[in-house]
Amino acid sequence: MIVTVPQIDDIPPAERFAAWRALCELTSIPMELRSDHEHDFRAHVRGGVDIGEVMLTYTSVPSLRNERTAAHIRRSDPELYHLRLTLRGESDVCHGDAATTVGARQLMLTSTSTPYLAVCERGRVDGMTVTLRPSLLPFPPADLRRLLGRRLSGRYGIGAMLADLLTRLATESDTYGPADAPRLGTVVVDLLNALLAHELDAGAEADAENRLTPESRRRTLRLRIQEFIQQNLDRPDLTPASIAAAHHISLRYLYRLFEEQGHTVSAWIRAQRLERCRRDLADPALGDTPIHVIAARWGFGHAADFSRAFRSAYGVPPRDFRHRALAANR
Repeated sequence: MIVTVPQIDDIPPAERFAAWRALCELTSIPMELRSDHEHDFRAHVRGGVDIGEVMLTYTSVPSLRNERTAAHIRRSDPELYHLRLTLRGESDVCHGDAATTVGARQLMLTSTSTPYLAVCERGRVDGMTVTLRPSLLPFPPADLRRLLGRRLSGRYGIGAMLADLLTRLATESDTYGPADAPRLGTVVVDLLNALLAHELDAGAEADAENRLTPESRRRTLRLRIQEFIQQNLDRPDLTPASIAAAHHISLRYLYRLFEEQGHTVSAWIRAQRLERCRRDLADPALGDTPIHVIAARWGFGHAADFSRAFRSAYGVPPRDFRHRALAANR
């Protein structure tokens, strides 16, 4: 949007906002700009940095109201997508039908073909914008419209990898040579597409779940919880309370889900832990591992309690079971 550093940063602050607005009027993406600091606009820009097929722009503004209306779009629309990463501060954004607040380490995809309003009025906001053509995003336009104006996290997962890369490009641009640009651009586009695909998949899964009957939804949730338990059997802090919290449901609802299957949560956890112990006791590779170590590995802190529970479940003490199982495998 803003082109090069000398055209803005070398201008006195009192004249900088007028220059910024004039530059914006000359671009193919016209919009209306306002600021509470128009007479002392201490903004900074590093823009027009091409890396392969995408362009990066870094901006730092004290306050700014940035609006692109339907009239602006009719006047000129290059049909581009922008990915915005906020590095510091926060902005209130309305884009199409979406409205949200975007803070540090958060991303947002926008389109020059859709009305847009961003208001930064709670302190300085630093950020980066990636400009790219629609042909670089291999998704149906209808799918991309579902993501426009949505806040995407750059704090974990794929979003965090993308945010880390963009942050380093903003702070270490002098360390990259011309030959690096196409490769870096490819990495940025690949990570962005991976993030968008992840968000679209998550949305499709949520839509599908919303179409389930109440009975199917309970069954799906119970399967997820059982899988969670299976993956965390070795954790001593695995309790009904921690399981309910991890799945954002009440403890009472968790109990009800398992009661529908004829057992309690605690009994199901104990049965799974005993089965893991039975499997390890029958494993020749673990023949020298003390029984109490195997029991502790799967959440049984007291050897006597484990021995009683094992005998109740399988009809023999764990020592006798191991002896028979290992003898049969010889």
